[in-house]
Amino acid sequence: MIFEPVRTDKAPQPVGPYSQAFRAGDWLFCSGQIPLDPQTSEIVGQNIESQSRQALENIKAVLQAQSLNFKNVVKTMVFLTDMKEFALFNQIYESYFGEHKPARSCVEVSTLPKGVKVEVEVIAFAGHQK
Repeated sequence: MIFEPVRTDKAPQPVGPYSQAFRAGDWLFCSGQIPLDPQTSEIVGQNIESQSRQALENIKAVLQAQSLNFKNVVKTMVFLTDMKEFALFNQIYESYFGEHKPARSCVEVSTLPKGVKVEVEVIAFAGHQK
């Protein structure tokens, strides 16, 4: 069974003692991604739209490092600092997931690392697909 950390230069490097993702057999558990530029580690954007896009681009890069995409995602966890931005986040989220609608939770939190507005983490299935 595969049981190993995942690393890609196309997503921001961890800022603590964790991996970008961890592969456990057919499952990929992605750490939360915030809107950091993978090259500079600087926050991308000031609004929920640009920050959501960057966080999802970072998730996309981690998935692609394992030859996966958003259709492999079975669960997402979303953290927003302001639920008033929920509808705007959903517009961006849907542009990445389309008709694929994995299970999801979304909660408001008081603060996120580096003062960003959004963090997204996913669980993806990497096994056989029809």
